[in-house]
Amino acid sequence: MTKWLGAFMLECKNIGFYYNRSNWLFRNIHLSIERGEIIGIYGKSGSGKTTLAKIMANYLSPTEGEVLVDGEKSNHSEVYPVQLIWQHPEQAINPKWKLSKIFEEAKELDQDIPSILGIKEEWLNRRAHELSGGELQRFCIARAFHPDTRYIIADEITSMFDAITQAQIWHALIRLVKERNIGVLAISHHISLLERISDRIIDFNQLKGASEKSF
Repeated sequence: MTKWLGAFMLECKNIGFYYNRSNWLFRNIHLSIERGEIIGIYGKSGSGKTTLAKIMANYLSPTEGEVLVDGEKSNHSEVYPVQLIWQHPEQAINPKWKLSKIFEEAKELDQDIPSILGIKEEWLNRRAHELSGGELQRFCIARAFHPDTRYIIADEITSMFDAITQAQIWHALIRLVKERNIGVLAISHHISLLERISDRIIDFNQLKGASEKSF
Protein backbone atom coordinates (compact mmCIF):
# COMPACT_ATOMS: atom_id res chain seq x y z
CA MET A 1 0.00 0.00 0.00
CA THR A 2 1.38 3.38 -1.04
CA LYS A 3 1.75 5.89 1.79
CA TRP A 4 1.99 9.66 1.37
CA LEU A 5 4.56 11.55 3.37
CA GLY A 6 3.73 14.46 5.65
CA ALA A 7 0.31 15.54 6.87
CA PHE A 8 -1.71 13.79 4.16
CA MET A 9 -4.49 12.40 6.29
CA LEU A 10 -8.07 12.96 7.36
CA GLU A 11 -8.09 13.74 11.08
CA CYS A 12 -10.75 13.96 13.76
CA LYS A 13 -9.39 15.93 16.71
CA ASN A 14 -11.32 15.74 19.97
CA ILE A 15 -14.65 15.45 18.16
CA GLY A 16 -17.80 15.58 20.28
CA PHE A 17 -21.47 15.90 19.40
CA TYR A 18 -24.79 16.22 21.20
CA TYR A 19 -28.41 16.95 20.26
CA ASN A 20 -29.02 18.24 23.77
CA ARG A 21 -26.40 19.27 26.32
CA SER A 22 -27.39 16.63 28.87
CA ASN A 23 -26.95 13.74 26.45
CA TRP A 24 -23.71 13.58 24.46
CA LEU A 25 -23.79 11.11 21.58
CA PHE A 26 -19.99 10.88 21.74
CA ARG A 27 -16.96 12.88 22.91
CA ASN A 28 -13.16 12.83 22.69
CA ILE A 29 -12.96 11.08 19.32
CA HIS A 30 -9.47 11.10 17.84
CA LEU A 31 -9.12 9.33 14.50
CA SER A 32 -6.83 9.60 11.49
CA ILE A 33 -7.01 8.05 8.03
CA GLU A 34 -4.05 8.17 5.66
CA ARG A 35 -4.42 8.37 1.91
CA GLY A 36 -4.52 4.90 0.42
CA GLU A 37 -5.61 3.38 3.74
CA ILE A 38 -8.90 1.59 4.35
CA ILE A 39 -10.13 1.72 7.95
CA GLY A 40 -13.14 -0.30 9.06
CA ILE A 41 -15.41 0.83 11.90
CA TYR A 42 -18.09 -1.41 13.37
CA GLY A 43 -20.68 -0.89 16.07
CA LYS A 44 -24.34 -1.35 16.82
CA SER A 45 -27.07 0.77 15.21
CA GLY A 46 -27.76 4.09 16.93
CA SER A 47 -24.28 4.38 18.41
CA GLY A 48 -23.40 7.50 16.39
CA LYS A 49 -21.40 6.08 13.48
CA THR A 50 -23.45 7.86 10.82
CA THR A 51 -23.34 11.14 12.76
CA LEU A 52 -19.54 10.93 12.84
CA ALA A 53 -19.55 10.19 9.10
CA LYS A 54 -21.62 13.33 8.45
CA ILE A 55 -19.22 15.41 10.54
CA MET A 56 -16.18 14.06 8.72
CA ALA A 57 -17.81 14.75 5.34
CA ASN A 58 -18.80 18.30 6.36
CA TYR A 59 -22.56 17.69 6.34
CA LEU A 60 -22.76 18.40 10.07
CA SER A 61 -20.73 20.59 12.43
CA PRO A 62 -19.32 19.00 15.59
CA THR A 63 -20.30 20.38 18.98
CA GLU A 64 -16.62 20.39 19.87
CA GLY A 65 -13.35 19.54 18.17
CA GLU A 66 -12.35 19.86 14.53
CA VAL A 67 -11.81 17.87 11.34
CA LEU A 68 -8.65 18.49 9.33
CA VAL A 69 -8.09 17.43 5.73
CA ASP A 70 -4.39 17.13 4.96
CA GLY A 71 -3.68 19.50 7.84
CA GLU A 72 -6.25 22.13 6.88
CA LYS A 73 -9.80 23.04 7.89
CA SER A 74 -12.56 22.76 5.30
CA ASN A 75 -12.91 25.38 2.57
CA HIS A 76 -16.59 25.78 1.66
CA SER A 77 -15.73 27.58 -1.59
CA GLU A 78 -14.23 24.45 -3.14
CA VAL A 79 -15.37 20.88 -3.82
CA TYR A 80 -15.06 19.16 -0.46
CA PRO A 81 -12.35 16.47 -0.70
CA VAL A 82 -14.20 14.08 1.65
CA GLN A 83 -17.13 12.36 -0.05
CA LEU A 84 -19.86 10.47 1.82
CA ILE A 85 -21.58 7.50 0.18
CA TRP A 86 -24.90 6.84 1.91
CA GLN A 87 -26.49 3.54 2.88
CA HIS A 88 -29.70 4.14 0.91
CA PRO A 89 -28.89 5.28 -2.65
CA GLU A 90 -32.52 6.09 -3.46
CA GLN A 91 -32.32 8.88 -0.85
CA ALA A 92 -29.18 10.36 -2.42
CA ILE A 93 -30.46 10.68 -5.99
CA ASN A 94 -33.17 13.03 -7.24
CA PRO A 95 -35.96 10.64 -8.37
CA LYS A 96 -36.95 13.03 -11.18
CA TRP A 97 -33.54 12.83 -12.83
CA LYS A 98 -32.48 10.48 -15.53
CA LEU A 99 -29.33 8.75 -14.36
CA SER A 100 -27.30 10.41 -17.14
CA LYS A 101 -27.73 13.70 -15.25
CA ILE A 102 -25.52 12.37 -12.44
CA PHE A 103 -22.61 12.20 -14.85
CA GLU A 104 -23.51 15.61 -16.29
CA GLU A 105 -23.39 16.96 -12.73
CA ALA A 106 -20.00 15.31 -12.14
CA LYS A 107 -18.46 16.94 -15.22
CA GLU A 108 -14.87 15.94 -14.51
CA LEU A 109 -15.56 12.27 -13.81
CA ASP A 110 -12.90 9.94 -15.23
CA GLN A 111 -14.27 8.08 -18.23
CA ASP A 112 -13.18 4.65 -16.97
CA ILE A 113 -15.13 4.83 -13.69
CA PRO A 114 -18.58 3.76 -14.98
CA SER A 115 -17.19 0.65 -16.69
CA ILE A 116 -15.13 -0.33 -13.63
CA LEU A 117 -18.28 -0.08 -11.51
CA GLY A 118 -20.27 -2.15 -13.99
CA ILE A 119 -22.62 0.67 -14.98
CA LYS A 120 -24.42 -0.26 -18.21
CA GLU A 121 -25.00 2.37 -20.88
CA GLU A 122 -28.72 1.58 -21.11
CA TRP A 123 -29.16 2.55 -17.45
CA LEU A 124 -28.33 6.17 -18.26
CA ASN A 125 -31.72 6.81 -19.87
CA ARG A 126 -33.66 5.45 -16.89
CA ARG A 127 -34.87 7.16 -13.73
CA ALA A 128 -33.93 6.13 -10.21
CA HIS A 129 -37.08 4.10 -9.52
CA GLU A 130 -36.39 1.97 -12.61
CA LEU A 131 -33.12 0.57 -11.23
CA SER A 132 -32.36 -1.78 -8.36
CA GLY A 133 -30.65 -0.58 -5.19
CA GLY A 134 -27.37 -2.17 -6.25
CA GLU A 135 -27.50 -0.48 -9.64
CA LEU A 136 -28.28 2.89 -8.06
CA GLN A 137 -25.47 2.54 -5.54
CA ARG A 138 -22.97 2.19 -8.38
CA PHE A 139 -23.99 5.65 -9.60
CA CYS A 140 -23.58 7.08 -6.09
CA ILE A 141 -20.11 5.58 -5.86
CA ALA A 142 -19.15 6.91 -9.29
CA ARG A 143 -20.27 10.41 -8.30
CA ALA A 144 -17.98 10.28 -5.25
CA PHE A 145 -14.88 9.99 -7.45
CA HIS A 146 -14.51 13.67 -8.33
CA PRO A 147 -10.89 14.50 -9.26
CA ASP A 148 -10.58 16.49 -6.00
CA THR A 149 -11.71 13.57 -3.81
CA ARG A 150 -9.03 12.48 -1.34
CA TYR A 151 -11.12 10.50 1.16
CA ILE A 152 -14.36 8.53 1.01
CA ILE A 153 -16.70 7.67 3.88
CA ALA A 154 -18.66 4.53 2.98
CA ASP A 155 -21.56 4.22 5.43
CA GLU A 156 -23.08 0.71 5.28
CA ILE A 157 -23.07 1.03 1.49
CA THR A 158 -23.77 -2.65 0.75
CA SER A 159 -25.70 -3.74 3.84
CA MET A 160 -28.99 -4.00 1.92
CA PHE A 161 -27.61 -6.15 -0.91
CA ASP A 162 -27.02 -9.84 -1.53
CA ALA A 163 -23.54 -11.32 -1.17
CA ILE A 164 -22.79 -11.26 -4.92
CA THR A 165 -23.74 -7.59 -5.35
CA GLN A 166 -21.85 -6.71 -2.18
CA ALA A 167 -18.69 -8.39 -3.46
CA GLN A 168 -18.96 -6.76 -6.89
CA ILE A 169 -19.37 -3.26 -5.46
CA TRP A 170 -16.53 -3.56 -2.97
CA HIS A 171 -14.18 -5.13 -5.52
CA ALA A 172 -14.74 -2.17 -7.85
CA LEU A 173 -14.53 0.43 -5.08
CA ILE A 174 -11.27 -0.95 -3.71
CA ARG A 175 -9.74 -0.98 -7.19
CA LEU A 176 -10.67 2.68 -7.71
CA VAL A 177 -9.40 3.94 -4.35
CA LYS A 178 -6.11 2.03 -4.64
CA GLU A 179 -5.48 3.38 -8.15
CA ARG A 180 -6.13 6.93 -6.92
CA ASN A 181 -4.55 6.66 -3.45
CA ILE A 182 -7.79 7.65 -1.72
CA GLY A 183 -8.32 6.97 1.98
CA VAL A 184 -11.51 5.18 3.01
CA LEU A 185 -13.52 4.91 6.21
CA ALA A 186 -15.77 1.86 5.81
CA ILE A 187 -18.64 1.73 8.32
CA SER A 188 -20.41 -1.59 8.76
CA HIS A 189 -21.91 -3.91 11.34
CA HIS A 190 -20.58 -6.88 9.32
CA ILE A 191 -17.18 -7.55 10.86
CA SER A 192 -16.50 -10.34 8.34
CA LEU A 193 -16.76 -7.80 5.50
CA LEU A 194 -14.45 -5.34 7.25
CA GLU A 195 -11.91 -8.10 7.84
CA ARG A 196 -11.75 -8.73 4.09
CA ILE A 197 -11.41 -5.12 2.95
CA SER A 198 -9.73 -3.14 5.76
CA ASP A 199 -6.13 -2.43 6.69
CA ARG A 200 -7.26 -2.03 10.30
CA ILE A 201 -10.56 -2.27 12.17
CA ILE A 202 -11.84 -0.14 15.06
CA ASP A 203 -14.68 -0.87 17.47
CA PHE A 204 -16.75 2.33 17.57
CA ASN A 205 -17.54 1.85 21.26
CA GLN A 206 -13.82 1.80 22.02
CA LEU A 207 -13.32 4.87 19.84
CA LYS A 208 -16.01 6.73 21.80
CA GLY A 209 -14.48 5.76 25.13
CA ALA A 210 -10.87 6.36 24.21
CA SER A 211 -10.43 9.74 25.96
CA GLU A 212 -7.13 11.14 24.60
CA LYS A 213 -6.12 7.97 22.75
CA SER A 214 -5.76 8.39 18.99
CA PHE A 215 -6.65 5.70 16.45
